[in-house]
Amino acid sequence: MTAFPPGWSRLNVALAHDWLTGMRGGERVLEWLCRGFPQAPIYTLIHDPARISAEINAHPIHTSALQRVPGITRRYRYFLPLYPAAVAGLPVPEADVLISTSHCVAKSLRVRPGAKHLCYSFTPMRYAWLFHDEYFGRNPLKRALAAPVLAALRRWDRATAARVDRFVTLSHHVQDRIRRFYGRDADVVYPPVDVDYFTPGGAEEPDNFDLIVSALVPYKRVDLAVRAYTQLGWRLKISGTGTGFEALRKMAGPNIEFLGWQADDQLRELYRRCRLLVFPGEEDFGIVPLEAHACGRPVVALARGGALETLLDGETAVFFREQTEAALLMAVTAAAAKPWSRAVIRRQAERFAPQEFINGLAASLEKCLAGA
Repeated sequence: MTAFPPGWSRLNVALAHDWLTGMRGGERVLEWLCRGFPQAPIYTLIHDPARISAEINAHPIHTSALQRVPGITRRYRYFLPLYPAAVAGLPVPEADVLISTSHCVAKSLRVRPGAKHLCYSFTPMRYAWLFHDEYFGRNPLKRALAAPVLAALRRWDRATAARVDRFVTLSHHVQDRIRRFYGRDADVVYPPVDVDYFTPGGAEEPDNFDLIVSALVPYKRVDLAVRAYTQLGWRLKISGTGTGFEALRKMAGPNIEFLGWQADDQLRELYRRCRLLVFPGEEDFGIVPLEAHACGRPVVALARGGALETLLDGETAVFFREQTEAALLMAVTAAAAKPWSRAVIRRQAERFAPQEFINGLAASLEKCLAGA
């Protein structure tokens, strides 16, 4: 059982999160903060309670003016240029400590005089700094129109980083990014993986399918796996929703099944039954591969980003070095033929148990409060 520091109950804390539209890796981190600070209000741009866990929904949730836009929870990505104004319109929390979990705008929320702000940064804003091709394509007109907006967002993102008293981040990969883009140091505290919930099932032998669990958005590169598996003919199940769903479905062969959004108990069963998990994009950390590891299943992953810090090539995973269909197919074929030890795979996941996250975050919060 995870134990929280007793001093946390005496702190007047508010939480901030970019948006609450689904339960992905960032929301898993927020859930643990909600457990540690059960009375804390949450400040966010938009909130879709139907897609968010009861644990988060139990908190008072303050949303921005964007919440009133019809259909915003499906189309919020198109409102990117309005995010700075939207977060500026949120009320200043009546709290002594703000803890933001941010990959976009939550870190820019203002605090009252004398309050401290600890930011758990998933990354500096990807849209502005990274993955331009994945988000905006190679269309010259589209890129030209986006260029001044992205330049303004970079300036704003860098300027609002100065409001944060102390940064924490989820990998050394992103630590370097924060140093380059913000000129700030950051502690590294790996995100929590719920190894008490995600556990191996009874069956040692998997079913005859591979699995992707991902938001269906361009930078995740699910398209790479769809094309590769369509060519290979092996069964692939894809759990997740997003703007890329229709395009992915059209390119997929009959061996590929789209499951849509899955509840945690359904995900756990998929992890337990799959032969392996496919992780085709570059991620800053990647909780999903470790959830699969916690269930005893190996991973095929791109050898970039946080995966290099969390997965063991040849022991718990097979890496592919080039982001191509041929490289992915070679790795998948090798992983399918390899004998795996569920015990070894499970032990790797246990290195990222929630208590390690809580202990690391508590140390960073103590330094933040002390002004260190």
